Amino acid sequence: MDFQTRFPTLDREVADVLFTWPPPPETTPTIEEMRAATDFYSERMKEVYKQDMPSDSEYRVEDRMIAVEGGEILVRCLIPTPISGELTRSYPLMVWYHGGGYYLGSIQTDDYFLRKICVNHRIVILNVEYRLAPEFPFPIGLNDAYDSLKWSIENGSSFNISLNQGFLVGGCSAGANYAASVVIRARDDPFFTERQVTGQFLQMPQVLHPDAIIPMEYKTQLLSMSENANAPLLTREDINRSLTTLNVDPNDTRFSVLLAPDHKCLPAVYFQISGADPLRDEGLLYEKILKAAGVPTKLDQYPGFPHAGHYALSSVALAKKLYKDFELGVDWLLKTPKKTSSSVLLSSDRADGRAIKDSSFEGN
Repeated sequence: MDFQTRFPTLDREVADVLFTWPPPPETTPTIEEMRAATDFYSERMKEVYKQDMPSDSEYRVEDRMIAVEGGEILVRCLIPTPISGELTRSYPLMVWYHGGGYYLGSIQTDDYFLRKICVNHRIVILNVEYRLAPEFPFPIGLNDAYDSLKWSIENGSSFNISLNQGFLVGGCSAGANYAASVVIRARDDPFFTERQVTGQFLQMPQVLHPDAIIPMEYKTQLLSMSENANAPLLTREDINRSLTTLNVDPNDTRFSVLLAPDHKCLPAVYFQISGADPLRDEGLLYEKILKAAGVPTKLDQYPGFPHAGHYALSSVALAKKLYKDFELGVDWLLKTPKKTSSSVLLSSDRADGRAIKDSSFEGN
């Protein structure tokens, strides 16, 4: 039985490519084996896109080890090379968190494409290698993500960063979860009062634990976890494994950001959502919730495309469209005005991830 028969909503071109793949292993790979496979595919993607990469003279790369609680993490800094006639020698900033189910991936995961974004959009990119589960369970990776966000502010002058031109935070899948979470935390942190995040890029985000307690009105809008439970590339079983590995409380709103008590006064959000993805509906619902809270949003959907398919299915039309839309999404975020806040929330409950009601944040 081919993929099109098993998943009739799957894109035809995607199904044809998947049909040529060997069957999955009969035994579940170990985390070490999966990490090795992820590293292999990251190197393969560099080769696939090598001809589209900017020349080394168009940007510079600086790898920094930054201090975090209990250790250090790697941050790769991509900085455009100033060009003749450029009106400014300072640039907007994007902090990026890779995907990988919280236990896979590295700065190599998106390295090839982020270099292209850096040059094409004249933007400094900090690619963060947060620590992974199970060695570092929740919230260590999330705290690494937040510490790197603060570090980018404290060290921005060495990278020619101008936050007035834009301060974006983004990620894919697990990285998008961390991006969405740190943006909410930064909104409520006095440290960011005069240097607020201006945009968030959420690519196929996980924003809700599947075992979280949710309002009744959400249940009819969250069907993809069952509809796409056995979808190619990411299954419900895969999600369960990643969350068990992460060891996170389903109702912790630092993880289940869809359930955060206040979504007002967050920066503009660009979403990329795949149709054949168990995470599809939570992404769509989160976009609705943010829009209802007055947050500017832009949403691109890819019907019949599996979760993170742009990595393994880079040759298909939907993957090429997703990459093109990625660049348009960055442009949109840089051009969308930030809604500012009139006050900063100081609730320690927010930092602990407990749901509280607080209406002191109002949009201007």
